[in-house]
Amino acid sequence: MQTINPRHQLYLRGRKIVLACLLILGMGYASQAQNNPTDNLIHYEDQWIHYGFLISVHSSKYVIKYSDYFTSPAMDTVHSIVPGNLGGFKLGFVINMRISKYLDFRMLPTVGFYENDLSYRFTNGTTQRELKDATMVELPLLLKYKSARRGNLAMYMVAGINPSFEAAGKGDEEDVGQKLELRNWNVAIDVGVGLDMYFAYFKFSPEIRYSYGLRNMLTDDPNDFSIGLDRLTTQNLGIFVTFEGGPGGKRKLGKTKKRNSRIEAKQRKRLKQ
Repeated sequence: MQTINPRHQLYLRGRKIVLACLLILGMGYASQAQNNPTDNLIHYEDQWIHYGFLISVHSSKYVIKYSDYFTSPAMDTVHSIVPGNLGGFKLGFVINMRISKYLDFRMLPTVGFYENDLSYRFTNGTTQRELKDATMVELPLLLKYKSARRGNLAMYMVAGINPSFEAAGKGDEEDVGQKLELRNWNVAIDVGVGLDMYFAYFKFSPEIRYSYGLRNMLTDDPNDFSIGLDRLTTQNLGIFVTFEGGPGGKRKLGKTKKRNSRIEAKQRKRLKQ
């Protein structure tokens, strides 16, 4: 009987939850746009710092480069080494600081749950799969370039670096000679695009972000699993949704209207006198 991996179930459920949130919020936003033509959170960008949280589902894989040893007679029984493309999810916080009208700096402390694998295919038709299961603590440091608002919408781009450290991994205490041994920290370049949607009391932002690892994750002590490889890096494609709070734009707009009404009333009273 095939074993069911709980992380795969969490990944599928997480993806459904994210898609459901996007659908519900999108319907709510469309309804609000029809019923309320005023802009939400009109003073949002005046505040220099905002906080929030994020959730994400992602797909990740290894990018490999064969070593010269792979073509030697010692590995003539290995046909190829093929990276898999597996899913996972992330949870984190958002700290957004305003630099200028169209530029922000973002820190996103995040915990990511990853699965990556390599399939070793042999010339006799058999395959051996090496699975790497890890929990990573990440700290993306991103610059966010925003467009001007169009009503309650604004497009943006993000780019920056993403250092990460392994907090836990399956098989960390096992014999490394019998496992694919990798380094426990990495640094990547992140780039992405997204859409800011301003609601009455918060800002909701769906985003697509690509992350490419810069560091060679192979250790200096090769074993049977890594000796045929010269370089191994990571790549990741994620769908993020972030929720950020902000100043009550509607309330401030209401106060402005009341103040203007009082001024107009005083002016009418003076004219009557």
